[in-house]
Amino acid sequence: MTRHAAPPEPPESQETRQESELGVARATGLLALGNVSSRALGLAREVTLANLFGASAAIDAYNVAVIAPRALYDLLIAGHVNSAIIPVLSEVEARDGRREMWRLFAALFSVVTVLLALLVLLLELFAPQVVSLFGGGGLSPQTFELATGLLRMTAPALLFLGWFSLFAGALYALRLFLWPAFAGAVFNAGIVLTMLALVPPLQPVAGADAAGAAPALARPQDAIMVAALGWLVGSLLQMALQLPGLWQARMQLQLVWRHPALRQIARLYAPVMLSLLLDALVIRAVSYNLATRSPQGEGALGYMAWATTLTQFPQGLVATAISLAILPTLSRQAARMTEAARAAFRDTLGLGLRLAITLILPAATALFVLATPVIVLLFEQGAFTAADTAITTTALRLYLPGLPFAALDLLLVYAFYARQDTLTPALVGVVSLVVYMLVAVLLFPTLGLFSLMIADSVKHLVHAAICGVILARRVEGLSQQRLWTTFARSGLASLLTGLFVWLLLPTLLQRVGSGSLLAELLLLLLGGGAFALAFALLAWVLRLQELRWLSGLVAQRIRGDGA
Repeated sequence: MTRHAAPPEPPESQETRQESELGVARATGLLALGNVSSRALGLAREVTLANLFGASAAIDAYNVAVIAPRALYDLLIAGHVNSAIIPVLSEVEARDGRREMWRLFAALFSVVTVLLALLVLLLELFAPQVVSLFGGGGLSPQTFELATGLLRMTAPALLFLGWFSLFAGALYALRLFLWPAFAGAVFNAGIVLTMLALVPPLQPVAGADAAGAAPALARPQDAIMVAALGWLVGSLLQMALQLPGLWQARMQLQLVWRHPALRQIARLYAPVMLSLLLDALVIRAVSYNLATRSPQGEGALGYMAWATTLTQFPQGLVATAISLAILPTLSRQAARMTEAARAAFRDTLGLGLRLAITLILPAATALFVLATPVIVLLFEQGAFTAADTAITTTALRLYLPGLPFAALDLLLVYAFYARQDTLTPALVGVVSLVVYMLVAVLLFPTLGLFSLMIADSVKHLVHAAICGVILARRVEGLSQQRLWTTFARSGLASLLTGLFVWLLLPTLLQRVGSGSLLAELLLLLLGGGAFALAFALLAWVLRLQELRWLSGLVAQRIRGDGA
């Protein structure tokens, strides 16, 4: 791997630099571990929902009900954290001290609490209208009524989610990573445990049993209310988890309504909010309405949710981990105005992009090839049928071509944020939303639900391509970063490995069999192991330098040689 030129550093002791690097490494490892835990429990949440309720009208009602508070949370609070709250709180704490930072936090808390309380009240009062906006128009009257009740139960979670984000933002600004790192895991665990503890058992369906046959069994449709209760419990638990960290940081909460830095936060966040608003109104509302009207019919929203969860698992592990690792360095380099710092910025970004390419291409290919055994193993139990597996597999495979571009796009957007530019990614987002709508609407009459997955992949491709071109021009080129070489080598290794495992699977299936949990697990382990070994061999033959570097780094950490 080529060596990267380091920018000139201000005078500081070697010990201080080592302590700083060690702190970043520990924080990155902690956040990565929290991300893995959250993704795993998020997958467990979806598996539990699928096993208990299957692809049913109840699942559609649940997905419609939780999308509204989630969209409002993303729009008003979550997007602030990375783009505005953490940077501004950190700046105030460093410049004016801890006491002034808590004054700003108190002002934020006061304003956000009043705003979210009003929104919760509006959601309770206008629940039917909100359900109609977010995909309820295609539901049956009974399912629509169920979704309305579910929304009224989940609406108060918006307040807990907002408080959690403010608490986590303050802890991140103070470099206290432990409590927010595992918040997502606690949220998902709360949902899973609530469902397992309170969902009623299967009951005979009245009038559904034929003469001489065993009566059909199903859960009452309103049993899905337990999942909504779990959503409320999970949001409360993840908020409460931050309290020990705030006590450790000696939080000073007071009634404050104004602070000069509030305007700075608003100015930084305005473009991000515009992008998220369009996402909520176009991607979520329109796509959910189309999905409920698709030929796939009842359960369409469930298919979307399960396929999305599987797609986000490798994206979160690869893109999020790398972004967390390089963002602090990018921010420091972008703050300097020297030519050496600009060159270092390009090198750091290029390294992150090459690592993402190296990891995400084989991950997406493996998930594409092994989609059926993965879905059978995780979901095809209880109320989830073989027909549900077939539809979810197709949806997943249509999402996956966009996965590499989504991963690269995350790093590109973070690079813009490091340069304190939140406007450009938002404007590019508008273009990608237009492309999404055109593709979805044009293909929907022919492909139904699956048009939304294709449109999503095209959207990520367009956003990543435009952001990449613009950023390359602003940083005076990325042509020296070997991105195309890495893409070609990793892509070729992934493609050849995928073809090999695709041809191998029928033989494995014949030898291992199917129909049992053990057989499906063995099939997945053998197929996944064959993919990993074949890809590693091809990567070595093709001299994929980033994979060699990663292997050396892992070996170094195992030996205990690295910080």
